[in-house]
Amino acid sequence: MSSNPTSLPSASAPSGARPIDVALLASVFVVAACGLLYELAAGALASYVLGDSVLQFSTIIGTYLFAMGVGSWLSRYFERQLPAHFLRIELLVALIGGALPATLFLANAYAPGAFRLLLYGMVFMVGTLVGLEIPLVMRILRRNVALKDLVSQVLTFDYLGALAVSMAFPLLLVPHLGLIRTGLLFGLMNAAVALWAVWLFRDELRRLRAHAFACVAVMGLLFAGLLGADHITSFAEDKFYQDRIVFSTASSYQRIVVTNGKLGHRLYLNGNLQFAERDEYRYHEALVHPAMAAHGAPRRVAVLGGGDGMAVREILKYPSVESVTLVELDPAMTRLFTDNPTLARLNGEALRSPKVHVVNTDAFQWLQHGKDANADGGDAVDDLFDVIVVDFPDPTNFSIGKLYTNSFYALLDKRLAASGYAVVQTTSPLVARQSFWTVVQTIESVGLQTAPYHAHVPSFGEWGFVVASRRPWRMPEALPPDLRFLSAGTLPLLFDFPLDMARLPAEVNRLSNQALVHTYEREWGKVVAH
Repeated sequence: MSSNPTSLPSASAPSGARPIDVALLASVFVVAACGLLYELAAGALASYVLGDSVLQFSTIIGTYLFAMGVGSWLSRYFERQLPAHFLRIELLVALIGGALPATLFLANAYAPGAFRLLLYGMVFMVGTLVGLEIPLVMRILRRNVALKDLVSQVLTFDYLGALAVSMAFPLLLVPHLGLIRTGLLFGLMNAAVALWAVWLFRDELRRLRAHAFACVAVMGLLFAGLLGADHITSFAEDKFYQDRIVFSTASSYQRIVVTNGKLGHRLYLNGNLQFAERDEYRYHEALVHPAMAAHGAPRRVAVLGGGDGMAVREILKYPSVESVTLVELDPAMTRLFTDNPTLARLNGEALRSPKVHVVNTDAFQWLQHGKDANADGGDAVDDLFDVIVVDFPDPTNFSIGKLYTNSFYALLDKRLAASGYAVVQTTSPLVARQSFWTVVQTIESVGLQTAPYHAHVPSFGEWGFVVASRRPWRMPEALPPDLRFLSAGTLPLLFDFPLDMARLPAEVNRLSNQALVHTYEREWGKVVAH
């Protein structure tokens, strides 16, 4: 992703090391960072709401760059009072860009049908304004700066600003401030640059007081929004989620929201329901016990995904288990379900068990790297596992879709003991029938045998799973005694597929084609459309 060269106009050449030169180059740095941040914020929000991060970032960047071209073409019509035009444009960028995350959050809650139009409309407006700004700045600076010096210095600090914000956005800004506060903060920075330009061009501006007042007014609006960011977020999310929100945060990887209503607690990741307290036991018992009980006496178990600890809770019901390695990408998830008393109660405080080792890393990389140290920095856990439980979100985008490819399952096979079983949650075989059997076909393509099955979970409907192993799966004779959903007598029913969920021909999902993501979007898109 490339930045866009922007800078603050100068009335003196940025040569030498005078204080004003340092301030001007610092302003170039700030303005460049703001422009890139608005792109990143729009892309992140689009990914949260619309899914498929690759598509959303690509189309937003394309729209932004096209809009910059439009703005650059329009700049030819600005001939007089260039500093005044620059100030107005800078304030508009501050207002529209700074308010972009808050506006889109509210639109998603109160007018979801208008989200796409508003998203691309605001991106287009910001891009057009930045495209207008760049030629005006260059024309103003050329009055006092040699062209070759102007271009080299502006571009240098522009790209440094882009680098800084591209690193800070996922690592510092979003996790600690959230998208709404981050947008408003950078809007304030844009407005501060405009105010500095008022002082710099005070001898050229015809309506100095009016320009100064406009800067102060815009900064006041953005600062008020910054103070009320929590209220804006609550106002939007209370409408979207309906139930009372008891916890919400934006980590480096996702938006985490926990609600509580008449039906208990619910966990949402990027707006998608992950579990509901009233019936999560159905899902997690179906996910864990057919593989665990069939093994007989599993000692080493791995859970990929499942940072809420619910699957770990079920695994710990087997006395033979000596260690559980939980591989969860987002440390915010495992901290939340370890430290929050209410949520830890839901998983039976499973993540506090001395048998459990938490590894916060990408599961694909974890499978590639072999042995791993536990979370406390102790000795490495065993390389092979008797049971591996794969509990990832559905393949809504390519970053998750890679975890459903034949490359991933080939790595999974290498970490599975000779007599071991893996189990994979595999979306709905009723709503997304083709997607379900694509996963089955992909697992089989790496030489593993499969035993597909399904269970009814009221919050999700009919849901699918697949047991994978090197030996045929066998029906267990007994299950743990304290289960609420499964029993030895009813378990065989889960492996019977009615005609409307029966197997279909399917292609293998590969890293090179990510066919599953497209199939999944098509099938679930029909449900949303109706």
